[in-house]
Amino acid sequence: MKKILLSSLLIIQGLMLKAQNEDFTQYVDPFIGTQEMGHVFPGACAPFGIVQLSPETDSVQFFHEGKYNKEVYRYCAGYQYTDLSIVGFAHTHFSGTGHSDLGDFLVMPTVGKVQHNPGTIDDTSKGYRSMFRKETEAAEPGYYTVELDDYKIKAELTATQRVGFHRYTFPKSDAAHIILDLTHGIYNYDGKVLWSTIRVENDTLVTGYRITRGWARTNYQYFAMSFSKPIKSYGCSNNEEVKYNGFWRKFDQTDNFPEMAGKALTANFDFDTEEGEEIKIKFALSAVSTDGALKNLQAEVPHFDFDRTRSEVKQMWNKELSRIKVEADAEKKTAFYTSMYHSFIHPSEYMDVDGQYRGLDHNIHQADGFTNYTIFSLWDTYRAQHPLLTLIQPKRSSDMVNSMLAHYEQSVHNILPIWSHYGNENWCMIGYHAVPVIADAYVNGIKGFDAEKALEACLSSANFDSYEGIGEYKKYGYVPHETSHYGASITLEYAYDDYTIAQLAKAMGKESVTKEYMERSEYWRNLFDAHTGYVRPKTKAGDHLPNFDPLDTHGAGFIEGNSWNYSLYVPQNVGGLINEMGGKERFAQHLDSLFTMHIPDEYFEHTEDITREGIMGGYVHGNEPSHHVAYMYNWAGKPWKTAERIHEIMRTKYLNKPDGLCGNDDCGQMSAWYIFSSMGFYPVCPGSGEYVIGSPSVDEAVLQLENGKQFTIRAKNVSSKNIYIKSVTLNGQPLNRTFIKHSDIVEGGELIFHMSSRPNKKWGLEGDAYPYSFTPVKE
Repeated sequence: MKKILLSSLLIIQGLMLKAQNEDFTQYVDPFIGTQEMGHVFPGACAPFGIVQLSPETDSVQFFHEGKYNKEVYRYCAGYQYTDLSIVGFAHTHFSGTGHSDLGDFLVMPTVGKVQHNPGTIDDTSKGYRSMFRKETEAAEPGYYTVELDDYKIKAELTATQRVGFHRYTFPKSDAAHIILDLTHGIYNYDGKVLWSTIRVENDTLVTGYRITRGWARTNYQYFAMSFSKPIKSYGCSNNEEVKYNGFWRKFDQTDNFPEMAGKALTANFDFDTEEGEEIKIKFALSAVSTDGALKNLQAEVPHFDFDRTRSEVKQMWNKELSRIKVEADAEKKTAFYTSMYHSFIHPSEYMDVDGQYRGLDHNIHQADGFTNYTIFSLWDTYRAQHPLLTLIQPKRSSDMVNSMLAHYEQSVHNILPIWSHYGNENWCMIGYHAVPVIADAYVNGIKGFDAEKALEACLSSANFDSYEGIGEYKKYGYVPHETSHYGASITLEYAYDDYTIAQLAKAMGKESVTKEYMERSEYWRNLFDAHTGYVRPKTKAGDHLPNFDPLDTHGAGFIEGNSWNYSLYVPQNVGGLINEMGGKERFAQHLDSLFTMHIPDEYFEHTEDITREGIMGGYVHGNEPSHHVAYMYNWAGKPWKTAERIHEIMRTKYLNKPDGLCGNDDCGQMSAWYIFSSMGFYPVCPGSGEYVIGSPSVDEAVLQLENGKQFTIRAKNVSSKNIYIKSVTLNGQPLNRTFIKHSDIVEGGELIFHMSSRPNKKWGLEGDAYPYSFTPVKE
C-alpha cells in the first residue's frame, strides 16, 4: 500500500515538475502578423521592455514628392515578411499600431567598402543593406537570427528591458564594419532628427543621443554602446547643409574624431576579423542621459555572454506566458500563446534602473514606489488589453495607473493620457480612455494608487472643455457635427467613459459624482434616431445630418467605422439600446444582418485601418469599436448565437501565418480579445466588474493569479462542432447567468462548461441571467 501511495506521489510530483518546466515559448510564433495589417515586429524583446531590437526591411520615407506616401503604412513596425533585404537592426518599435514612430539607432554589420546610405532594394550594392534568404531567418521570444547574404554575416539578436544585445559572426576580413545610422527612423522624413551626437569614450565604448520630432513631438533617446572587441578605426558623415560650423572646422570630424554631431549623422566602426569571429555589441537605452544608459547596461548585462542573456530572457518570457496554462491542440496553442506574447510587449517600462525617467514636462522625475510605463494606446487597449492585465498582471496594472497619474500631474492641461509614448502626448484618436482603465482597476480591487487623486484626474480629463468638443458635449449633450466630423463616435465613447467615472465614484461613496456621470452616460440617446434605428450625427441646431447612409465611413460622423457598427457601442446600457431598437427579437435580427450582409469595398477603400480581411459581413473585427458586438446576443436572449459568432471570428480572423491577423494588433488589443474569447468570456463593459460569457475554444485554461490562487476553466467535450454551451457550473454549482464576476475569478475556483453540438436554448435566459445594463431589457 505504501509503495502504491509513494508511486502515486511521485507521479503527481512529476506532473507538477513537468508543468513548472513546460516551455510555453515553443508555442509562440513572432512572425504572425508581420505582413500588411498585422504591423508587428519579429525581433527580440523582453516582456514589457523598452528595447525592441528588430530587423528593418526598408527605409520608406513618410513623404514622396511632397505628398503622404501610402507605402509607409506597411512599415509601421519596420518589417515586412515578404521583403528579401534588411536595412539593419533598430532598437525601438511599436507592436501592431496603425500609425508609427521610433526605429531608433539602426545598427548594421558590413564587410568591404564603407557606405553610409541604406541603398535600394533594386541594388543592395549601392548601400549598406543586404539581401537574405527566408530559410536562414528564425525567431522566438527574446531572440532573432538571420544570415546577411551580401556580407556572409550571421546576425543574432537578444534583449533585456533596456539593453539590446547583438552577436555578429563575420568572415575573415580586414574591412569589417559596424554601421550606426542616427538618421534612420520609422515614418521618417527630412528634418525629423532635431539633433544627434556620437562620442567615442574609449576603444570599446561609444555613447550619444538623438532628439527627434514625429508622433512623439520631442523624443529624447540616449545610448551607451559597448563592443566586445576594440575598435580599429572609425568615421562618420553628416549629410546636412551646415551653415555655421564655428571653430570645429579646424578638425576633420569625419575621420577618427571622437565627438560627432549633426542632424544627419551616420558612423562606421571598423575591425579586422578572422573567419567565424564574433563581434558582440551591447546597446543600452535611456530617456534620461548617457549616464543612465551606462547604469542600465551595467545592471542588466554586465558581461558579454550572449547565450546567457538569451536564456535569461527566454525564462522571463516563459514566466509571463505561464500565467495562463492552456490545454488545446497545437494550432490553438500557437494562436493563444502568440496572443499572450503580443499582449505582454506594451505598455513598456520607461525608466532607468535607478527609477529616473523623463516626464511629460521633459524634466527628469523619480518614480517613487512604482514602475513607470509608456506606450498607452488607450483608444484600443482599454477594451480588453488593460482588463487582461488587471486580471492576470495586477501589480503591473497598478503601476500603469500610477504612470497615468504621473502624466496627469505633469500635464500642463491637467489631464490623463490620451495616446502617449516616450514622455509625449501624441493626441491620437478620441475619448478620454485612461478613465475606464483606472475605474476598472479600482472597481476590481487593484491597490497601490491614490483613489482620491485618480478620481480628481478622471474628472479633470472629462471637463477639459477645449479638447475634442468636451465643452459642447456638456452644453448640447452630444458633440455637434460642425465641431467634429467624428462627433457621433466621440459622443458614444465619452458617454461610456462617463459611466466608468460614475462606477469609480460609486465605489468610493461619492453619490453626487455618481449621479452626475450616470446622467452623462446616457447622452448616447441624444443621437439615437428612432426613425432609422441608428445613431446619427447632429448639428448644433439639433438636426440629424441629412443624406444618411449607415454604411458610410467617410465624413459621416464616425472615426474608423460607420453608423452600422458604432450604433452598437453602448456597452454601459445594452438593455436601453435594445429597447430603443425594438426589443430582443428585433435586436437579434439586427445583429444577424450585420454578420451576414455584404459591404461593398467603396465604403472602406480609403480607410487604411479597415480591409476586407478584417470584415465578416458588415461586422469589422479588424478594428476595435466592434470587438464587443458578438457578445451582445446575450442581452437579446440568444447566447448560442454569441457562441456561433465568436467561434467563427476565432477560426477565420486569427490564423497561424504571417498575414494571420485580420487587422492592426494595436499594442495587444486584438490579441487580448482572442485570449479572453478562447477562455469563454470577455469584458464587454470594463468598469462593471463583469465578464460576459461567450464560448470557450480551448479544452482547459488555468489562471495562475498573483494572489497565489488558481482559477481553472474547463470546456468538456469542446470541438469544432461542439461550440454550444449545454450547461455551466461555477465551483460545483449550476451557473445559469451569462456573465461571471471579476471576484468569482480572483477568489479562485473552477468554471466548467459542458459543450454540445446543439444549442441549449433554455440556458442563460432567467430574469437575472443577463449581464450588466443601466436599463433592464424589456421582456
